[in-house]
Amino acid sequence: MYLLGYDIGSSSVKVCLIEASSGKVIASEFSPKKEMKITAINPGWAEQNPVDWWTNLKLAHEAVMHESGVHAEDIKGIGITWQMHGLILVDKDQNLLRPSIIWCDSRAVPYGEKAFKAIGEERCLTHLLNSPGNFTASKLAWVKENEPEIFEKIDKIMLPGDYIAMRLSGQIGMTIEGLSEGIFWDFKNNCISEDIINYYGIPKSFFPEIVPTFGIQATVSKIAAEELGLKEGTPISYRAGDQPNNALSLNVFNPGEIASTAGTSGVVYGVLDQLEYDKLSRVNTFAHVNYTEEQIRLGVLLCINGTGILNSWLKHNFATSLSSYGDMNDMASLSPIGSKGLSIIPFGNGAERVLENKDTSCSIHGINFNIHTKGDILRAAQEGIVFSYEYGMDIMRNIGMDIQVIRAGNANMFLSSIFRQSLSSVSNALIELYDTDGAVGAARAAGMGIGFYSDSREAFSSLEKIAVIEPEHEKQEQYLEAYARWKHHLNEII
Repeated sequence: MYLLGYDIGSSSVKVCLIEASSGKVIASEFSPKKEMKITAINPGWAEQNPVDWWTNLKLAHEAVMHESGVHAEDIKGIGITWQMHGLILVDKDQNLLRPSIIWCDSRAVPYGEKAFKAIGEERCLTHLLNSPGNFTASKLAWVKENEPEIFEKIDKIMLPGDYIAMRLSGQIGMTIEGLSEGIFWDFKNNCISEDIINYYGIPKSFFPEIVPTFGIQATVSKIAAEELGLKEGTPISYRAGDQPNNALSLNVFNPGEIASTAGTSGVVYGVLDQLEYDKLSRVNTFAHVNYTEEQIRLGVLLCINGTGILNSWLKHNFATSLSSYGDMNDMASLSPIGSKGLSIIPFGNGAERVLENKDTSCSIHGINFNIHTKGDILRAAQEGIVFSYEYGMDIMRNIGMDIQVIRAGNANMFLSSIFRQSLSSVSNALIELYDTDGAVGAARAAGMGIGFYSDSREAFSSLEKIAVIEPEHEKQEQYLEAYARWKHHLNEII
């Protein structure tokens, strides 16, 4: 028997098929081959058409089915993961009312700031564990004020994974994890937040049925079965946002365990077992995949917007003579720790939560035309990203996270020896790299949802650790000096 995982990213959609008994990846594919379009009509805006997610899912799914040769009736469960915090609106006939306002869109920041003050900062933090910030609820408030004709037509609101589940099944549902990432969940009262919906004027009817993170949430409809070549009635048995799911993919379920990613944006995600929060909401707290009323499991999320996108910008605008990221890493490795005094503040991808929603832009400090080279700038960029992680992890430590081991997939920035060695040395933590990704994790979780695996230990028993990076203690002073210099420049800006 086999399990499918769908990963709905902002760059591409990935589909993975695994054999349930062994956990072996049978086939995987992503679409499109070039990054999906993000529309930005105004500065700070970011929208995508959910139909594009579905179109690319079908293309990747078709390629996986063709490559694997697996029969549809042998697929026993489907798991879905998605780019967090996006807003999807449909009418009573499940027609889209507008493009999705996605995670990196910052237009709703003022709405969240006003709500934080009006509801009360202490009440928001003790009940929501966050400021309403720039999350899904605040995005919906923007629609209500600026597009009232659309707001009046809303039947249901969804997150990106809920939309994919709707296309697969014809049914609309949302998990507690999803509600919490939208800042709709009251952790004190274990219900949809009356504070949020009353302040923003959101009808409770907008919310779909709450479905379990693991379990039979819906089944594949006849229409979707014909569209995808699946068997009608195949269970959709798991869904979660990309960062909780990435943690799951790395077998991070319990208090003190830490996961990280470093793609377009960067994340450090740790699990807590008590209702804790950052008083300035610089890191955010959501329900983890195994959260229940009886068992508190919260994911503390540090997000750095300006991560891989900085490396990508440099590749396409600065290091155009280099053919690959590997070549960029090789050139950066010629520069010493600290990049000869050069510091790059990497926050050039919109407002940063870790900086209390300030938009500082990216900046270079200390450049000397007589000594600095292209390699120094490339290394300083990677170090700047690492230092932004450490800046945020200090906040996580202050609310109870003990960061000793960081687990990550062997992908994106973690492919760079400079990035991972600098991160290990600055944070004084071991880094464990695993051969997995979000789509694989969603497929394994689908097996938990149908009961094929008895628990997470069994589901992730075949997870392969491929490398361990230890801090360079003999060079740690050099890393910390570079971090102190970087932090000094940041403090001057903010």
